[in-house]
Amino acid sequence: MAASRDVLVIGAGHNALVCAYYLARAGRRVLVIERQPFAGGCAVTGEFAPGFRCSTLAHTAGPMRADIAREMRLDRHGLQWLEPDPRLFAPLPDGRGILLFNDHTASAQSIAKISPRDADAYPAFAATLAKLGGVIAHLLSITPPEIDSPTNADLWELLKTGRQFRALGRKDMFRLLRWGPMAVADLVAECFESEFLRAVVAARGICGANLGPWSAGSGTLMLLRAAADPHPAGPSQVPRGGMGALAQALAAAATAAGAEIRTGSEVAQIRIKNEGVTGVLLSNGEDLDARAVISGADPKRTFLKLLDPVHLAPGFVEKMQHYRCKGVTAKVNIALDGLPVFTALPFTAGQGAAGGTAAALAGRIHIGPEIDYLERAFDHSKYGEFSRRPYLDVAIPTIADPALAPAGKHVMSVTMQFAPHRLRAGAWPAHREALLQAVLDTLEEYAPDLPARVLHTQVITPADLENEYGLTGGHIFHGELALDQLFTMRPVLGWARYASPIRGLYLCGSGTHPGNGLTGASGANAAREILKTMK
Repeated sequence: MAASRDVLVIGAGHNALVCAYYLARAGRRVLVIERQPFAGGCAVTGEFAPGFRCSTLAHTAGPMRADIAREMRLDRHGLQWLEPDPRLFAPLPDGRGILLFNDHTASAQSIAKISPRDADAYPAFAATLAKLGGVIAHLLSITPPEIDSPTNADLWELLKTGRQFRALGRKDMFRLLRWGPMAVADLVAECFESEFLRAVVAARGICGANLGPWSAGSGTLMLLRAAADPHPAGPSQVPRGGMGALAQALAAAATAAGAEIRTGSEVAQIRIKNEGVTGVLLSNGEDLDARAVISGADPKRTFLKLLDPVHLAPGFVEKMQHYRCKGVTAKVNIALDGLPVFTALPFTAGQGAAGGTAAALAGRIHIGPEIDYLERAFDHSKYGEFSRRPYLDVAIPTIADPALAPAGKHVMSVTMQFAPHRLRAGAWPAHREALLQAVLDTLEEYAPDLPARVLHTQVITPADLENEYGLTGGHIFHGELALDQLFTMRPVLGWARYASPIRGLYLCGSGTHPGNGLTGASGANAAREILKTMK
């Protein structure tokens, strides 16, 4: 029997590492257990072809919450951020395109070639999004209140949020109340006349979600993202060396604080006695004791697989069975023998991208020319099919970080939607090549020479996300970010404060509030609440 720890953390994803850091810093004996041979979860860098490396899954950070990065001193653990400018290049099949820069005035000058009216509206929209995102950002940093009997601390945090809300002014107060429940397609239609710009901005409301732009509540997801990064284009910040470099820095910080990380070990079962946790059982038969167990896995995997549901109330089990986590995202990584030529680049020449073609492609690339295109891509997934003309979020990380590929070569990282976890006809292995071809055919419309430049590919389907990375349903956010699965209802109503019905068992992954991508917020919030109970 191994020596008892204060805390066992299941999984070494970014939230689990953040949580482990804060607990270890507070003097708790922490052991992180990861079944993969490396830490990071979805924040990993892998070599998918000889000499070609990239962020295997997520290719941009959330970004990390600034206070977490500062307190963990990630820069002292070797983390270097790259911030391409422009952030986003959005081409059209007809050879036109726009660039969205960090500077909103520069973005407006690019948009003017598509729509002078939208160029005038864009800076004001960006300013509004930043104001609304600031209010929501406070909600993301707090623990959801007790519904039936809120504490004084809960009431104080809600009061502060209310004061921030009042400070918005009448016009923006009503915008926030209206925009949240809206379809993001309606939201952007209120602000812009160009279908193209509407699609570029609205994409933040559907990225990684089982939602189309006409789905009610997709406006909430856009605002949720704006709380992490208010720029209309979304983040482009990436670590030098890929997302795996972020995981390494997080792991180094947690280790320096006193946490122990054990990779290549899989938790088979969470042990329960007298309605409380006593530790975990590993797949190799080893027992580990602990005062508390914190799961970085998604809620469904935690409560319905790692835990025997007999220990849970039937009503809770039923709620967890209905917790929605149907992933619709696939990932394609492509090794290229050179930089592809996008037909829209000449149109964007002279729009302020210092460094020319390479600089214009150094951020993210949006493929989705209009709202109805995005909606049709979503339609396929509703009927168990993957889109033949998908929405793509693309990055070429080797422009800013050439060490990821051999000299003169490049890597293209493609997040593809929509690809449902369960196909109506057949299983994913039989459709892997067809999905790859759909991605390549779509990219060819914008960069005709790309297929001829392809050297190697890696296709990661939603089934792979579940089987290899432990994401139930292949959902990259550990569950749908929808109105009925946010804040006090994430993962389920009554259990949104990181604790669980089992004494000593907690959650810290993206299936908890706020669950907003690679920000570290869920892990930090969970650690704060766990330390309160452990005192």
